[in-house]
Amino acid sequence: MLSAGEKPELSEPPSRRRWLWVSPITRRILAVNMLALVVLVAGILYLDEYKENLINAELTALATQAEMFAVALSEGADAQTTSGHYQVSKISNQMVRRLVQTTGTRARLFRADGSLIADSRRLMGAGRMVHIEELPPPQEPEDPQGVLSRALDIFDRVAGKLTGAQKYPRYHEKPRQHARDYGEAVAALRGEYVKAVRAINRDQLLLSVAVPVQRYKQVLGALLLTKDSKHIDDAVYDTRLDILQVFVVALAITIMLSVYLAGSIARPLRRLAAAAERVRHDHSRRHQIPDMADRKDEISELAATLKDMTEALWSRMDAIEGFAADVAHEIKNPLTSLRSAVETTARIKDPEQQLKLMDIIKEDVARLDRLISDISDASRLDAELSRAEVEPTDLAAMLPTLADIYGSTAKNGLQIQVVRDDGGDAFPVDGIEDRLAQVFRNLITNAMTFSPPGGAIVMTASREGGGLRATLNPNANKGCILVTVDDEGPGIPDGNEAKIFERFYTERAEAEKFGTHSGLGLSISKQIIEAHGGTITATNRLGDDGSVLGARFSVRLPAA
Repeated sequence: MLSAGEKPELSEPPSRRRWLWVSPITRRILAVNMLALVVLVAGILYLDEYKENLINAELTALATQAEMFAVALSEGADAQTTSGHYQVSKISNQMVRRLVQTTGTRARLFRADGSLIADSRRLMGAGRMVHIEELPPPQEPEDPQGVLSRALDIFDRVAGKLTGAQKYPRYHEKPRQHARDYGEAVAALRGEYVKAVRAINRDQLLLSVAVPVQRYKQVLGALLLTKDSKHIDDAVYDTRLDILQVFVVALAITIMLSVYLAGSIARPLRRLAAAAERVRHDHSRRHQIPDMADRKDEISELAATLKDMTEALWSRMDAIEGFAADVAHEIKNPLTSLRSAVETTARIKDPEQQLKLMDIIKEDVARLDRLISDISDASRLDAELSRAEVEPTDLAAMLPTLADIYGSTAKNGLQIQVVRDDGGDAFPVDGIEDRLAQVFRNLITNAMTFSPPGGAIVMTASREGGGLRATLNPNANKGCILVTVDDEGPGIPDGNEAKIFERFYTERAEAEKFGTHSGLGLSISKQIIEAHGGTITATNRLGDDGSVLGARFSVRLPAA
């Protein structure tokens, strides 16, 4: 029941709803395939050249008949007149009618003076003339062929306007005919053989051939033989009908194949879109991208890419979640210390104890500042690496500069040296110079932290791979640049060679105060090196007796 003023909801017809249900890609594939087929068939249906060939063939046959009829009329000409010339027979009208009786053509005979003396469609008598014309058989009002014929006529008119098809002059027949009414008849009286085509109406043509009737080279008259184009139109129509029948079958096959092709594309894409939508709205991991590896095509590649992307997103979300938890944990420690120191400062009255607590507060604030700075740097690192443009960077120039900067400020007699194994002029890599310098600064700072007084930090640069093959072939692998940073510290605890690159991992030197480092330096360094397509590893340097001589950090970057 509808309330007052409420309009009933109009539903779309089922056919419309079904068409809207069809995917856009299905409609496009159908449209493209059907359009190509329709254009092809339309071009074939426009049989203008085929019709012209039929017209020329019919004119040739009509000319042959006209010559035969002209010979017959010349042989039946009357004997010489008083002037010594021949003239057409007085029974030429009957002869003309008998000659064309079985041919379906119309013959008209003109005297040498151009007057009409015989017409196969007229009975000429004493001052009277009866016109003879065969009427076409009656047709049903709704004849399917008539409807199709009209449709093809419309197509012909449109195609003719678009292509500029030949237009024939109109045929006009006067009640009293004369040779001058027909240009080909006038030419035949001069002894020429002429063909002509005229338009009876919009859909039918009249083919005509005029030949001279002559006896011993004397032109007695002109024979005009005409025939309509009905049989030509019927032949063209039958050909078009056969083409349309083939077109209907081809169209049905095209539609079925297009629907199958579109379905094999649209259905898996819709499945992938639905799965991606479920993954987007559902925070759990029970929904996954469908596996379409058995297709072995671009859609299977898309499914695999979406699946890998989804796993990467989950991994990134896990990393963000873990990073947030680690950040909260690391910030909570100095905050707890700060809170405890502040609360204690408010309760005690001893100035010396208050100064100690104030020192603790300052250290915690400094630790928080370092921690937040490193966290900020780590959080924007991915975005910066994705936006920055890589440039050729020469490590051979960068390492000595860093060694000079840190060597001049080193304490306890630390020495920083740079060694180049192969003595090459340059060690070029493609990368972001500031970020690569940050990596080596972190490694030098880490080595300085664990090196004993008077110790040495040695940075060695060398080239791996490449060689002569890379020099001769630019497409060959040019190897990589290896940079090692060695210290003389206590080394890395066994089993922690990979763990030291985790976020917030800290391993303090004995003389170092707690909280001096945030534990993000090596993690950031690993992230930068991997973004440049390289690797960073940590090992211990061992002596001949197996004792630990110090730690070694190895950085490998693709050579430019």
